[in-house]
Amino acid sequence: MIQAAIRFAVSAVVLMVIGYILPGIEVSGFWGALVAALVIAIMGYLIERLLGDKVSPRSRGLVGFAIAAVVIYLAQFAIPSYLSVTLIGSLLAAFAIGLIDAFVPTELR
Repeated sequence: MIQAAIRFAVSAVVLMVIGYILPGIEVSGFWGALVAALVIAIMGYLIERLLGDKVSPRSRGLVGFAIAAVVIYLAQFAIPSYLSVTLIGSLLAAFAIGLIDAFVPTELR
């Protein structure tokens, strides 16, 4: 349980930093980033459960990137007061989060 809390806190910090650095994504404070990280995690989990075995191991990187971009873009509609994202912003955020996730692996997947 503590690992999940740490994972969401790190995700929230990453979203805040990405919001400050990248154009096209705005996050309203740490609590907004924490709520956004929670919504993005839930939406990503649900989409992965729906796709299941349909995602081939060879194309998982590209498919994972596309899914992350779509999830980040759609999350703004679930929590409009905390997150605002453009299409380009969601692509840039998915790329940045993917890079960070590649260097900081977690056991929760």
